[in-house]
Amino acid sequence: MSDTTVLILTLCACGLVTFLTRFSFIAGGRRLAPGPRLQAGLRYVPPAVLAALIAPEVFVQGGVVALSPSSPRLIAAVLASIVALRTRSVSLTIGVGLIVLWAAQQLLH
Repeated sequence: MSDTTVLILTLCACGLVTFLTRFSFIAGGRRLAPGPRLQAGLRYVPPAVLAALIAPEVFVQGGVVALSPSSPRLIAAVLASIVALRTRSVSLTIGVGLIVLWAAQQLLH
């Protein structure tokens, strides 16, 4: 079997597994209604996933935890967090974070 065939079969298998897992929630969603405790817990999943994606980018540089106050990523994250807490605006938070990151990278390096 060639590498291309294996790659295509792997992609098809991944697509099928993804479809089946998502479809199972759609098809069985009415019969598998989560309880109030599970629903309350599921509300914390998006912030936890977002934090898990962002934290390594902010705190780890070159495979080492870097908590230097002169880190452009840390400065941008702190200022973006302040904007997020005060305004609750996603677009403003992202904009401020990007501008501060760009400016800090230009000024500190």
